[in-house]
Amino acid sequence: MRQIAVLPYRTLGAAVDAPIQILLITSRQTRRWVIPKGGVMKDMPPHAAAAIEAEEEAGVRGAACPTPLGSYRYRKRRSSGASVWVDVDVFPLAVTEELEAWDEQHQRERCWFSLMEAAEAVDEEDLRALIRSFGAREFRAATNSTRLIGAVADRMAEKTGVNTMFAWFQKLLPQQGNFFDLFERQAATLVAGADALARLAQGGAGRAQHIREIEEREHDADDITREVLQTVRRTFLTPFDRSSITSLITAMDDAIDEMHQTAGAADLYDVVDFEPEMRDMAAIIVDAARLTAEIMPLLRKVADNGHRLHELTERLVRMEGHADEIHAAGLKRVFKASAGKDPLHFVVRQEMFKRLERVVDRFEDLANEIDGLVIDHA
Repeated sequence: MRQIAVLPYRTLGAAVDAPIQILLITSRQTRRWVIPKGGVMKDMPPHAAAAIEAEEEAGVRGAACPTPLGSYRYRKRRSSGASVWVDVDVFPLAVTEELEAWDEQHQRERCWFSLMEAAEAVDEEDLRALIRSFGAREFRAATNSTRLIGAVADRMAEKTGVNTMFAWFQKLLPQQGNFFDLFERQAATLVAGADALARLAQGGAGRAQHIREIEEREHDADDITREVLQTVRRTFLTPFDRSSITSLITAMDDAIDEMHQTAGAADLYDVVDFEPEMRDMAAIIVDAARLTAEIMPLLRKVADNGHRLHELTERLVRMEGHADEIHAAGLKRVFKASAGKDPLHFVVRQEMFKRLERVVDRFEDLANEIDGLVIDHA
């Protein structure tokens, strides 16, 4: 058997290391903690079906990423008494609305948990691993520099030569630049911009405010980019090659620029209702921004975190490929629906699809930049 599920999440605050919370619900019979799930629905994409389950079982709406986070397996007891394996594909759902009333509110409880609490609350070991990997809070260790000198000393015992002596020299110098802080601030800007873009794509009230927020986030990103470029010029020792630092911050800036262009196009053409495929692409952008926020702190110790960084960039590249498929399918559907009707309608939709595709493309560019850093320094 195969089922679909969502992992509903929210972030407490705009900081890059802000805590992530997971929403769990109780099962109707055993009252154990689970995530919203159900059967695959005919003629409906899996992530869309999972989002419907989230609304019916947990009373939440949001942006469901079409690219699954992973899958887990559990045994389901059937009415016949048989206990059979069920494979469940899990899709991240960035929660934007909690309903006061929903279909199964009298049959289940819902509760927000911290990442680690949610992992401990569920019974399935594979699901625990998925939840733990979702936030990857091990990056906090990567940001801890209190044992820096001890780590350098340990490496000195293992290595010899000029490179080691230069590493000593670099570590003992006063901190040169605040590149990592700026990278993380830029990632937080991407997350906020992506969230606003997803809310815009979902429609409803607040359209002008969402466009305004994306514009403001783009201005914030420009300021951070300018500060990085200035810091590169006046810093003697940099953690990476100067061109790599410039390319990395520019790739992030390009992503928020494309979000701004997308919001601007929606405002210019007065697009109020977004196509389902557009909403799916916006959900991919939300998850791509979240992964970027997870990546940035890991760069503080790129050599130690090379494997995890490669996993995350590989996921970004897969998401870009999935977005291309969604883009092509959506454009084809709109073209057929527009046959014999106002051609301007198709032109506007085509432009919106193109804008959203460019946003996702910039995240792929960012993944390639990070892969280059891993190759050079890990």
